[in-house]
Amino acid sequence: MKEAYIGVDLGTSAVKLLLVGPDGRILNETQEEYPVYYPHSGWSEQNPADWTAAVARGMKKLLAGADASAVKGISFGGQMHGLVILDERGEVIRPAILWNDGRTAEETEYLNTVIGKEKLSRLTANIAFAGFTAPKLLWVRKHEPENFARISKIMLPKDYLAYRMTGVHCTDLSDASGMLLLDVERGVWSKEMCEICGVTEAQLPRLYNSYEVVGTLTEEAAAELGLPAGVRVIAGAGDNAAAAVGTGTVGDGACNISLGTSGTVFISSDTFGVDKANALHSFRHADGGYHLMGCILSAASCNKWWVEDILRSEHGVEQAAMPGRLGRNEVYFLPYMMGERSPHNDVDARSMFVGMRPDTTRADMGLAVMEGVTFALRDCLEVAKSNGVKVTRTRICGGGARSELWRKIVAGALGIPVDTVTTEKGPAYGAALLAMVGCGRYATVREACDACVSVRATVMPDPVLVEAYGKMYNVYKAIYPAMKDVFKLMK
Repeated sequence: MKEAYIGVDLGTSAVKLLLVGPDGRILNETQEEYPVYYPHSGWSEQNPADWTAAVARGMKKLLAGADASAVKGISFGGQMHGLVILDERGEVIRPAILWNDGRTAEETEYLNTVIGKEKLSRLTANIAFAGFTAPKLLWVRKHEPENFARISKIMLPKDYLAYRMTGVHCTDLSDASGMLLLDVERGVWSKEMCEICGVTEAQLPRLYNSYEVVGTLTEEAAAELGLPAGVRVIAGAGDNAAAAVGTGTVGDGACNISLGTSGTVFISSDTFGVDKANALHSFRHADGGYHLMGCILSAASCNKWWVEDILRSEHGVEQAAMPGRLGRNEVYFLPYMMGERSPHNDVDARSMFVGMRPDTTRADMGLAVMEGVTFALRDCLEVAKSNGVKVTRTRICGGGARSELWRKIVAGALGIPVDTVTTEKGPAYGAALLAMVGCGRYATVREACDACVSVRATVMPDPVLVEAYGKMYNVYKAIYPAMKDVFKLMK
């Protein structure tokens, strides 16, 4: 091994690490889990020390039997929006508030109604969603004023890893886009948003492109990780942008769908654009461009819940859901297990089954879960289409994408070809490609993707299924508006 790069994916439940050769070949991989804490209903927190400990454990396994001196660079993909705050000594003040934390309904409402969606969109290209970082800052300011007063540094989860490795307070433009503090079009912090949230630019990290070097491993970090001091650390990207790089979704008009814990429709663009309805996010991309993104808070996690918690089975609906069932299901499922972000922006939304009869089977319900998640993704795609965006095919990644059945559902429900890439390792693989660019192995992110990413298989949309799912989608999209006021009564 003469040359290698490390990609780190700091996820919600585990950190995944890849050791990748310069040709994109995976040399080794490992992952380490850590807990999520739920101190109150709707809250979701983690201890940043758990992240760094897990990375250190994982790095030793990753490098076992390898020549650590061959590692040229490290980069990251990471869960977005989480609030990590440090005091003047660089110590963590309180547990990190995560992307799927729902405590900020009041702050989100304040930003969207008092500050106003129009102003927010003008300043940041986005409106407030409960998971974003700015509402979290307002929550800490109101409910934990003593902690707010101690803030010296504000950062995102993956950037805490970079800080511990290099001592540099940094972030990248793709991840920063989801804080509601960044002027996305210009790529600078918004002074007005800082004033609204009561923070200063000095408390915010320095901004980098995802493929830029932020520093090198300190001697202390190198010793802890088992790597030579001086290994380059590259800024990295938010998990969705990193995953998009990992599937080669770069350049104008490329699309990637992720079926992970959450789900996304990610549409890459060379030019800046904002969804006029603010139902989609307008963010920077890791390739130096931009992207529109719809995010549903629960995707493959819905299927996991159905199979493991309800059926208490190790098997899904693959065999039970025979091809003849597709497009004929009379049961519908709303996948709003954690409320919903795109396109409804409704923390009160809940999951539900609709249309059950005495002869409804578990297979019907299991299939409805997969179809419901797919229809929620179509909701996002329809918003993009209303903005004049044309998507003619998509790549797909995430745990749910391993299901041949689910890929067929996606192709049918969206009416476009669905490509699976040869190496599908999510944000960690995209992070490794960003490390290669930062270290000069490739000149651009596009060049790295062209060299290392290839399509393994394609599912073409079945015209009969496209028509059937079109009719089902018309029913599906009428359910949420009919239930919206009921959901509010359930609070």
